[in-house]
Amino acid sequence: MTSVGEHHLGLLAEQAYERLGDYESLFFEGRWLTSTEIHERSTRTAGGLRAHGVRPGDRVIVMTMNTPEVFIAYRAIWRAGAVVTPVIFLQSEPELRHILTDSGATAAIISPELATLFRAAAAGLDIATFVIGENYADLEAGEPAGIEPRADDDMAALLYTGGTTGRAKGVMLSHRGLWESGHGLQQAARTSDTTRSLLPLPLSHAYGLIVVISGLHSDRRLVSVLQRWFDPAGWLRLVAEHRLETSPLVPTMLQMLLAQPYGDHDLSSLRSFGSGGATLPPAIRAAAEKAFGVTVLQGYGCTESSAVISAETLTDHRPGSVGKPLPHAEVAIVDLSGTELPTGADGEICVRGPNVMLGYWNDPDLTARTVRDGWLHTGDVGHLDADGFLYVVDRIKDLIIRGGFNVYPRDVEDALLEHPAVQIAACVGRPDTEHGEEVVAVVQLVPGQRVDGAELIEFARNRLAKYKYPREVRVLDAVPLTSVGKINRRAVRDLLAPGDRDDS
Repeated sequence: MTSVGEHHLGLLAEQAYERLGDYESLFFEGRWLTSTEIHERSTRTAGGLRAHGVRPGDRVIVMTMNTPEVFIAYRAIWRAGAVVTPVIFLQSEPELRHILTDSGATAAIISPELATLFRAAAAGLDIATFVIGENYADLEAGEPAGIEPRADDDMAALLYTGGTTGRAKGVMLSHRGLWESGHGLQQAARTSDTTRSLLPLPLSHAYGLIVVISGLHSDRRLVSVLQRWFDPAGWLRLVAEHRLETSPLVPTMLQMLLAQPYGDHDLSSLRSFGSGGATLPPAIRAAAEKAFGVTVLQGYGCTESSAVISAETLTDHRPGSVGKPLPHAEVAIVDLSGTELPTGADGEICVRGPNVMLGYWNDPDLTARTVRDGWLHTGDVGHLDADGFLYVVDRIKDLIIRGGFNVYPRDVEDALLEHPAVQIAACVGRPDTEHGEEVVAVVQLVPGQRVDGAELIEFARNRLAKYKYPREVRVLDAVPLTSVGKINRRAVRDLLAPGDRDDS
């Protein structure tokens, strides 16, 4: 019989409660929840899941806004031996239908705002559905359940990724992989004495999930204030009201905060920001550190690496880097043939360790192409310096080849972001008969600022090599973003497709 592995995430949650005891740990929309309430509700929910037929290894969809029920559901699902299958709430019906059928989920926990969409997508499927505020109470009425045995290499989470570049694929992550990544991230955070954080990230994304798991490793009583979704004005009010010290963010969130009248709020309690999910432009990092009086610490990873590969710390950081690889992650930089490159040379970032995914769900061929000889090929370009700091240059698939020269979109975006009127910039390649690809971009301006595309082209031309600067810059009301705040490059490419030019 399988025993409870030492890296079982249900066990990790129980150990955290036993270690830290009862205290006010989570604030959400006017109400505090204690650690005891969260623990007891999760043990009952685990019993409820079992009573409704959920068995070890079953996939359970969690499709909610950021609410306390997410914290409870994750703990309960792991406790029941099932597999957390988070779904971002900004899904179309066909996208959601694909996830439901592909995962073979047997149960789902849903926010009431999403119930109509979910039921339409799940039509004809045998999925026990529990809607918060409706029949979800049936789960929490269950008898408290013990921890269902699972091995360390059993699947703990199935995360769907890649929806902006094609049909979403399921990434299988193990208990140990997520445990190790969470532990590594918590150890990096140990250099700070911050204990009061604001969580605006979608907890259904890999970044948000690993932040939750990281907190379970802490030996300090961490207090979290949860936003239902990111609202920059509300974020500022919550920091001032609760004297919060830190917040994990993605770069576009930082950009939106910088566009707010942040000087109207007392933000003196802030000490640091964590930045992940996408590469942080240097200009935005510098502006955030100056505006909020914080140290911005970057981390790096991908869903397939259990979210975290490297992270900066307050005692070990370097401008432009994403920190050093954490102890659980071995990093190599390789060329197209798979040969390891010397220090300082750009190549594909590969990682090996217990955090590497178990594979892609129902896709052994893609798994074999992505994980070779134990090494996960991330598809990202970067290098290591002589002191072991990792630098991420760009995504391989986003590379623009103009007239035989390589152009990394990030270089162009960083140049455009130096303009005081530009809040967000996105650069892509557009098919071109003369050069193969042409460099084009869109920008979103700081509220109240005005500048046209021609001026921005000239601005970039003075900062970039001749082959790099964008030949078209379009000013938009809003640059397309994904549901987790990353630039949606597919949508940008569609906007700037040949025959759809706008030289404004």
